[in-house]
Amino acid sequence: MTGDTKLMRFAFTKCHGSGNQFPLIDARAIALSDGEWATVARALADRSGPVGGDGLLLLTGGDDSAGFGMRMFNSDGSEAETCLNGLRCTARAGFEALGIDAATVRLKISTAEAARVAELAPGVATIRTRAGPASLAPADVGLRVTGPVVDAAIPGLPSDRAFTAVAMPNPHLVSFVEAIDVAELVALGEWCEARPALLADRANVSFVAPRAGGDLFVQTFERGVGLTDACGSAMAASTYAAGRTGRVPFGREITVFNPGGLVRASAEADGMVTIAGNATFEWDGEIEIDLASGAATELTVTARRDAEVAAWAALRPE
Repeated sequence: MTGDTKLMRFAFTKCHGSGNQFPLIDARAIALSDGEWATVARALADRSGPVGGDGLLLLTGGDDSAGFGMRMFNSDGSEAETCLNGLRCTARAGFEALGIDAATVRLKISTAEAARVAELAPGVATIRTRAGPASLAPADVGLRVTGPVVDAAIPGLPSDRAFTAVAMPNPHLVSFVEAIDVAELVALGEWCEARPALLADRANVSFVAPRAGGDLFVQTFERGVGLTDACGSAMAASTYAAGRTGRVPFGREITVFNPGGLVRASAEADGMVTIAGNATFEWDGEIEIDLASGAATELTVTARRDAEVAAWAALRPE
């Protein structure tokens, strides 16, 4: 920071997990308040801004129980409990910083296990994460109803579709549909964003279309972000919901597709969900942000990772 201008320059990596885009900052030696990090998130994760993305990822320090930590701020500056697509990217950064291949990662209110595994395709850095347990308790989902919701209509929700309400630990409403109506999904997501009494802390909303062999296609309106190409915790919640509703046997590994790509996923009856997917680093940059105004200026791209970008493009389904 310089003088009273509150200008600060950040080095970051633009990355994505299954098309979920993020700027990622190694914040282990950066001391900012939550409000200041929220300002950075709004500046860097503005889709119309110089960097763009669905949220801001921070690699944070470890402790006795975790090799390192992750914080994730949504585009609106709110902090998410978890982000499994972002977790893969942050885990890769932590592995590279510490020279390791596996670690327990501290999240906002939980932990997850992460490890390097065999590549999904040549040149596609692949990380496996195990998170959970998923919870159906309405209090964990933030849903004001009397009991768990599993493949049932939710009184007070402006939709007569059947939903399964899952905390991963962030809240998700998952509905299995024959075909995904994006306009309907956006309308319901925006209703949740208004913080109705039924869902005062909002929720991620996903429509899930089953595919042959038990595979799933998931599209999500993400809390604090909007319609996304991918949401890792939504893919995990959808996989668990598929098991809980009998659509996919617990323990079976399936492919979960989304508009941004794909992951391999499996859920267990105890609520633990394993996801293996890409952690692609696209380019590295530096940018200056005025923490008083939130203005971002002087973006410099310092390195490009074109081979990684091409490897993912070759794998991504049409």
